[in-house]
Amino acid sequence: MTPTITAFERSPDRGRGLARDMRVRWALEEVKQAYAVRLVSFAAMKEPAHRALHPFGQIPTYEEGDLVLFESGAIVLHIAERHAGLLPDDAHARARAIAWMFAALNTVEPPILDLQTARLLEADRSWCEQRLPLVEDRIRVRLGELSDRLGDADWLDGEFSAGDLMMVSVLLRLKASGLLDAYPRLSAYVARGEGRAAYQSAFAAQLAVFTEWSQKGG
Repeated sequence: MTPTITAFERSPDRGRGLARDMRVRWALEEVKQAYAVRLVSFAAMKEPAHRALHPFGQIPTYEEGDLVLFESGAIVLHIAERHAGLLPDDAHARARAIAWMFAALNTVEPPILDLQTARLLEADRSWCEQRLPLVEDRIRVRLGELSDRLGDADWLDGEFSAGDLMMVSVLLRLKASGLLDAYPRLSAYVARGEGRAAYQSAFAAQLAVFTEWSQKGG
């Protein structure tokens, strides 16, 4: 059965591949699984029909038969567990790959999201100028630790896995900030992720949505 995912009808990232449906698209492309996409507006995301799929009124969601999932990490893990290519066969390596998925979402991403919130939504607050350096320092700590762990390896733990997919997706949110430039190993790591054929296919599909919307006068 072909799964259906939801994505922004009008993505706030303007086609840069940062919306969270990109993670799900990438995972499905990696395992060569066909999928359908249902685009939803910001208004529709808050309606009861969509909240029945995602209680917080966000994207992405994943529907496959009677199964409905929300949260990009949970969806990617489900895909990785059902299809070969994103989790190692060895039980210990598999567990480590899943641990890296959690690390990406629970340890690395939170301060990055804090930075985006501070710059986009709190820039007019009197305390923002004082807060920004603190948030950036927390990010630098995490980037330094991650860079040390990666070392000169191509991927976090042997072959590319769902852990790398999630980590690269998180780090991509930093490209515009310039913070990633100080960590050449991580910059190269992200570039390797972006260079994967599955990533390129997923990015093109997401970009096409924004392109079509903008051509319609959006």
